[in-house]
Amino acid sequence: MPSKQPEGLARLPSGRRNGEELKATPRRYGNERCSRNRRWASALFCYLRAGGQTPLFTSRFFLLMAVSPSFLHPEVPERFAKLVNITVLDGHDLKGVKGDGPVTFVRTEYNGIVLGDSAKVESSAEGSAKYNFTTTFDCQPEGPHSLDDIAHKPLLFTVTEVLPKEKKQKEEKTMTLGQAVMDLLPLLEGLCEFSATLPLYPVLGSPLETLRPDAKCVINVTVSVQESLLSAWQLSEGNLLRVTVEGVYSVPETFLPTGPPQNYMIGLQVPAVGEKECPFLFKNGVLKFGGEKEPLPRPKKWPVTNILAPGGQNIPDSFIVGGAYEEEDGELNTLEDRDLRIQAETIKKRIMWDLERRCYLDPLAVICFRKRIADCRYWPVEMTRVPVVTSTKTKGGKGDKGGGGGGEEEQISFHGVAYINAVPLLYPGVKRIRGAFRVYPYLDNEVFEKTKCLFSLFRDIGHQTALNKLGLLTPHTKGILGKTTKEDRPAKEVVMRKASNIVRRDTSDTTIEAAISICQNIEGQQYIESGTYIVIEFALDKPLVPKRLPEELANRVKEMIPPRPQLPRRTAGAKKAVEDYHTQVTSIAEAILDEYHELFGRQLVEGYAIDSHTLENQKCQLNYELNSSGKYFAFKEQIKHAVVKIVREKYLKTTAFDNLDQLQAFLSELYVYLVDQMHVALNQVLSQQTPSPPPPSFTTSEQLRLFAREAQNNGDYNLAATYYQERLSRDRQDIQSWLDYGTFCLLTENNLKAQECFREAVSLDPNHLPSILLCGIMAVMLENYEDAEVFFEDATCLEPSSILAWTILGLFYDIQENDIRVEMAFQKAFKLQKASLQKERPPPEVGDAAVRKVSMSPSAVEVLSVSAEEELPSVEVSDIPEPPTTIHRVEEEKPKIARKMSLAPSRLRLAPPKASDDESFHRLQEEEGVPKLSRRMSMAPSRMKLPSLKEPKVVFETEPPPPPQPTTTIFMETINFLMDVNAFQFVHRALAHELLCPQGGPSCDYYLVLAQTYMLKKEYSKTEECLEMAVQIDYLNPEVWAQKGHLCYLTGDFGEAKACYERTISFVTDAKDMHFVYLRLGSIYLERKEYDKAKDIYLLASKKSPSCLTWLGVGIACYRLKEMVEAEDALSEANALNNNNAEVWAYLALVCMQGGRQLEAEQSYKYAVKLELANEELLQEIHEVQLEVGFGNPSF
Repeated sequence: MPSKQPEGLARLPSGRRNGEELKATPRRYGNERCSRNRRWASALFCYLRAGGQTPLFTSRFFLLMAVSPSFLHPEVPERFAKLVNITVLDGHDLKGVKGDGPVTFVRTEYNGIVLGDSAKVESSAEGSAKYNFTTTFDCQPEGPHSLDDIAHKPLLFTVTEVLPKEKKQKEEKTMTLGQAVMDLLPLLEGLCEFSATLPLYPVLGSPLETLRPDAKCVINVTVSVQESLLSAWQLSEGNLLRVTVEGVYSVPETFLPTGPPQNYMIGLQVPAVGEKECPFLFKNGVLKFGGEKEPLPRPKKWPVTNILAPGGQNIPDSFIVGGAYEEEDGELNTLEDRDLRIQAETIKKRIMWDLERRCYLDPLAVICFRKRIADCRYWPVEMTRVPVVTSTKTKGGKGDKGGGGGGEEEQISFHGVAYINAVPLLYPGVKRIRGAFRVYPYLDNEVFEKTKCLFSLFRDIGHQTALNKLGLLTPHTKGILGKTTKEDRPAKEVVMRKASNIVRRDTSDTTIEAAISICQNIEGQQYIESGTYIVIEFALDKPLVPKRLPEELANRVKEMIPPRPQLPRRTAGAKKAVEDYHTQVTSIAEAILDEYHELFGRQLVEGYAIDSHTLENQKCQLNYELNSSGKYFAFKEQIKHAVVKIVREKYLKTTAFDNLDQLQAFLSELYVYLVDQMHVALNQVLSQQTPSPPPPSFTTSEQLRLFAREAQNNGDYNLAATYYQERLSRDRQDIQSWLDYGTFCLLTENNLKAQECFREAVSLDPNHLPSILLCGIMAVMLENYEDAEVFFEDATCLEPSSILAWTILGLFYDIQENDIRVEMAFQKAFKLQKASLQKERPPPEVGDAAVRKVSMSPSAVEVLSVSAEEELPSVEVSDIPEPPTTIHRVEEEKPKIARKMSLAPSRLRLAPPKASDDESFHRLQEEEGVPKLSRRMSMAPSRMKLPSLKEPKVVFETEPPPPPQPTTTIFMETINFLMDVNAFQFVHRALAHELLCPQGGPSCDYYLVLAQTYMLKKEYSKTEECLEMAVQIDYLNPEVWAQKGHLCYLTGDFGEAKACYERTISFVTDAKDMHFVYLRLGSIYLERKEYDKAKDIYLLASKKSPSCLTWLGVGIACYRLKEMVEAEDALSEANALNNNNAEVWAYLALVCMQGGRQLEAEQSYKYAVKLELANEELLQEIHEVQLEVGFGNPSF
């Protein structure tokens, strides 16, 4: 049986409904339907308002459900009005025209509507007045006061004084004292009642301007609602958007304060209720000339015009703080744009607003806002200039379609648009973007291509009625923004963007239309010529994409990799002191027993019984030997520290004794205790056979790592694994040992074993960054992407300043094809790299070098205005290799020079001094720190004369030099780490980004890494191609020749390999792994019987990083040179480092046979055979020597 259709949907027809019919529908359902029907009807209402059709409702509805789980929340915004109560309680420190105690009343105003006046109250002598005045207004979505008004429009309280009537005066005279401004934003934060003490800002000419310093003129106000304006669903899923327009800089020169007054406006639209557009209009921009920079911080202003008090125009606790250009999110934030920004914001024209517009976004609008940013990426912000007053009045009749004395193209002037890259708002945890964005001429096809926007806020007819409805269009500007509409034409309240209406145009038509548009918007082209840009900020209360907290990520990592339990704590105190005493007694007893064996022999003691007389004699002799040799004293010093610990820890004796009796009593007690504990220790030694301690190790952990890398480089992976495992067996708490073994397992493609090693390292230290990153890399290789994201995000939280962590996170998102987060991660890494370079830059010198002064006469100043057309043999200031300078004039020269300096500092031209002034000019340069001009400048004929040093006119304040450019990109830094850990899957992806990076490209390092990856795959032809490209780029790079030598060595071209290795070691700087260069070059020398060179190169390798192979090479070379003593010493060193090398035993056998030592020769030969000597030629040589000397082989 089919399910019953919801009651609310049965009453809706399938066709379109006009606006009025649709308005009544949600109100009726809001009172009657159950929660399930309310959800369906609300979703359908939003869709029909968008102009949709009912048959398409199902797919659209479920698409929205998929976008946000909160879409079907049972609560729907109520459509009926909610009453907002405002109560003015009292005022303090009021002052009238005639002094204290004025008669005043308060007028409450909101959204341009007067809500009411309080009663006239006489103030006390102290200036206090009790008003107790309450007024209300309705807040409803479709009414005059909506949630959007609550967000950005303040509540105004105007305090007016009633002046006493004079004789023959019919009406009372009043005077406005001041205004108080109240922000209603707490109502959108879920508060039902809040109070505030508001400062009363004086209007111009008010007596409040002359208050005493300690007086604070304020009024107390309370605002309340019966229930919250927003439901719990709206509070949790909605958001508050703040858009701050600071200013537009470097505006066209045609913008002049003279002539007809102009209104400079900025406009954009955002979805506020579902997909319904909410226009943001910033009017009345102030045109300013250059000369000084805007102060920071400076307050933000309300976007309303009915505030009379100048002090009330600023939003409380809201400031523009600025910041470094490199930290911005806009377009002009690179080092190359720094000079342009400084000039534009200091000496060029600008238009300033400093307005903040706020808007509440309901949950559906948040979804729409997020989706549009993801789809379009850019958000259009329009700019235009319109006259304040028109020449003729406009009428809405049929005959008048011109819009008030001028057509649309004549009235909308300088129509531009800035494309705001809003994608950073989709980065996890990002709530604010601020930056400078270039202004371009408004061209329909370009705007549509970048933003998918089909309309213009300032030009299209369909939006003027909406602006008029919201009170944003004044009678003066209605006819300016476009053609007037007919009165009988219904208002189009909802503006939608529909993807189905987008029609692809032919390319030729688009080109023609683009050319026509450019011709039609010639004024807008001046924005490009002037380099105009806008500084704007978008801020949200909550991020559009939440970011996981560091605590959550750390807990997830602990769930996946439980931390290892802490090692057992070492015993301390009395117990530890006694144990140490037992240990020392045992050690001394063993040493005495060894001394006894040396004196009387072990066989005599074990084989025969000894009488008491003989034993007493031996005891006396042993005591004599111990005392005469000093060993007795050494034993006493050895046990002394253990006895001191017992005294301090067990008997708690740390101070001197009062008398000798106490000392003797304590010593007697201590002696008895020590003797008893000595017997305990000796009985433990004699009662059980303790295991002998392990022999001391002759190799360190770093040497074992070197041996493992040698075996790995020679292709002996079994031996390499043995060395790595030996390191772990020595110290299983060493994180680096686990990482090295894991990277070796990655090389051998044993991914599960590698993952186990990396997780073991994380369990030892959950905050170890390389271990966390390697766990994430292994999760990607095993296709466990959810765990990988947790690991990578946890790495960025552990070290937020790690370039490596952010770059690898970006590579992971690139694998996931998440372009927005890829951009986020890489941008963060680039910023961190710039910041690190900034820190590495040496600090600037402090002193006279900070301010450089140049003396110029007025005639010299005239040179600053020389035009570019004059053929003067001068030098541009931009050619001087010094940091950029900002010019400040002295006060008496400001008006004159301001007219002269129409060019930017980078375009100014200075003529050089005369030849007669060269000496004084250069002396002035050296004394005052002025940068010396080029040689070409000093040789040019002079057109200005430098005055004496007594007339300083121009001061150059040196800007800090730009930070150095990075030598490597973030991708190359990451590649170096990935190559070290053998994560080749990420290496290839990082190489692709390095190739596309503007700072990267096909560099020498790029081809080197690519060659190494091919070499590991044994694709030697591709390796050779990459190395040839690297040689062409950087012929003097030792790493290139080292890798080329390795390639020739692996392919059997030992002659070319020898030449490459010799070139490598001839450079001043070493290659990355010189150890393997020495080993392979030495083996080539041995193969070619150049034993002297082989000996030298192996000795060099043994000096820098000794290993079994390096000393073996020295031993072989010395043996071939008949230097048997040196050969034996070198082979002994090799055998001490690795006694399992068959070739070392073989050469030891040869050396012993040449020296006539039969027993050692036979033992060495036995071990060489036992260890399976693989060198047949060497084995044959041993046999020949054995036959020659007649011994060495015990088998015959």
